[in-house]
Amino acid sequence: MNLRIYEIFFSIQGESSRVGLPTVFIRLTGCPLRCGYCDTEYAFSGGTNKSFDEILSEVRQYKTSYICVTGGEPLAQKASIGLLKLLCDNGYSVSLETSGAMDISEVDQSVSVIMDIKTPGSGESAKNLWSNLKLLKEKDEVKFVLCNREDYEWSRDVITKSISKEKCNILFSPAYNQLNPAELAEWILQDNLPVRMQIQMHKVLWGEKPGV
Repeated sequence: MNLRIYEIFFSIQGESSRVGLPTVFIRLTGCPLRCGYCDTEYAFSGGTNKSFDEILSEVRQYKTSYICVTGGEPLAQKASIGLLKLLCDNGYSVSLETSGAMDISEVDQSVSVIMDIKTPGSGESAKNLWSNLKLLKEKDEVKFVLCNREDYEWSRDVITKSISKEKCNILFSPAYNQLNPAELAEWILQDNLPVRMQIQMHKVLWGEKPGV
């Protein structure tokens, strides 16, 4: 079985509760969404077709148990479901970065799903597949990328109405170069929200570019 792979690289995880961990990233080509703050437009096309065996062989070059399957949008390629299971079966601790627009029902239960719920500021909030919320496990995480105060208030309402803090971790991330992180921190503290604020550490280290 083959997947269109844009890049496989070894870096520091800059987001989620796994932040700081040396991680192999498998970036798949393609995405059906066009978020205004997208930082991986370069992965909308291009890449190379690789078999599962080729992918696994490349991953094994790196001495880490952490793998992040990302994109683009990994679940836009149906075969990604099989790759996720294969990686878990080989003993890796696997996370999946996916939008809230793709069905996660077939994702292997061993995978930690990091699901991005699209805010109004993204321009793609109408694509959110809200039925995914019922499928989230305790170890999964929901991420909101916030562009402004309106996004913050919208996300706060979603948490209040739809997401139990006991079920999964909730991440708030300021859109890179759009929302001042200090402002977001103040809003979270004022409302005492049960969320984890994150700043994309890989961009602090290396800026916004492929391969990090």
